[in-house]
Amino acid sequence: MTIPISILDRSHLHAGGNAATAIRETIVRARAADTLGFHRFWVSEHHGVPGVAGAAPAVLIAALGYETSHIRLGSGGVMVPNHQPLVIAEQFGTLDILFPGRIDLGMGRSLGFIRPVRAALRRDAYETGDFATDIAEIVAYLDGTATVHASPGEGAAVQPFVLANGASALVAAHAGIPLVIGGPRVLDRDETGRTAIDRYRQAFQPSRFASEPYVVLAVAALAADDDAAGRDLALPEAWAFVDATSQGAYLPLESPVAIRGKALTPRQRTRLDEMLANAVAGSIDTVAARIRELIEATGADEVLLTGSFHALDTALRSDALIAEAFGLGRQ
Repeated sequence: MTIPISILDRSHLHAGGNAATAIRETIVRARAADTLGFHRFWVSEHHGVPGVAGAAPAVLIAALGYETSHIRLGSGGVMVPNHQPLVIAEQFGTLDILFPGRIDLGMGRSLGFIRPVRAALRRDAYETGDFATDIAEIVAYLDGTATVHASPGEGAAVQPFVLANGASALVAAHAGIPLVIGGPRVLDRDETGRTAIDRYRQAFQPSRFASEPYVVLAVAALAADDDAAGRDLALPEAWAFVDATSQGAYLPLESPVAIRGKALTPRQRTRLDEMLANAVAGSIDTVAARIRELIEATGADEVLLTGSFHALDTALRSDALIAEAFGLGRQ
């Protein structure tokens, strides 16, 4: 099975580490992904999150551009409510000038996780209708149909995407741009994910950015040399989500050894076991088989790896195993 495989890296902090280390490790991982033949390398926009340093995608993409040669670079995503559409088009138009034909603009609609962060961002509510309007405006700046000239931006070879939940899949369809939708937990628990994909394909209107529907399936896949080691890889991020419900914040990732030594409440243990059961983690044979199942189930055109790792070496090893399993390679 030949399909593009890409990576989203959020620049997670590790327990005892700092943002500088997290950003440097993202750069190292992007260099390796470029050599391995991954299709895209995306970075995130999160604000006020103690465990994540990925807050300024346009800035980080510029740094990655000078550290890589071939791989496409982009945002997974720019959170549209936090920016004026014209500014987004200008920023990514500038990136396209610096790194021609390599820039993706993934766009999402998430606000800050907690009220103080939303207040700092000067945001409190964001309706789907506003998101659709803003996406249409950004697209108009890029294709030169807006009343205001975006310079740089107009005519840029920037590829837009919409990061979707069920509702905003139709925003991507009506704009005629690719859809990014997350992964196995959505698709396994109910029909929400498949319904959103079906509606996107049915409602798709061709544009200069895509002549037909294009679905990118986001999968938090983590591969190791055997199943036990792979399951260990899933533990830090799963625990960070569980711990956030009591801490009120998503904290830096702890090591599997530290997590196994914790005295968990019954509720925490149950929730952690649920998250681990849903993880796409294990040996490369296990992980590759699960990814292929998801591709078959959804008809996805591309896979975006979104898993987070406690240590850089395990991320690099996982990426290398997946690249080999799917026959990636820079031609």
